[in-house]
Amino acid sequence: MDHLLQNRITIIRRRQLESRIAVSRSTIYDWINPRSPRYKPDFPKPISIGGGAAVGWVASEVDQWLADQIAASRRGVA
Repeated sequence: MDHLLQNRITIIRRRQLESRIAVSRSTIYDWINPRSPRYKPDFPKPISIGGGAAVGWVASEVDQWLADQIAASRRGVA
């Protein structure tokens, strides 16, 4: 955990995530829902913020997922 604290952790909210990955809210929720036919088990999971219904995503996990998508696309495995 100390390693995580040394690097600033940034949490992004859903609207920021939508903008960052250029998909809609419904697509995001389909991707994180195991019962959805569009479920993506590799997509970053949201974290609870403040103990309520608010959620966010760890920016570095989203960045890594995007990098993986780019790499897969360039290998022709999209």
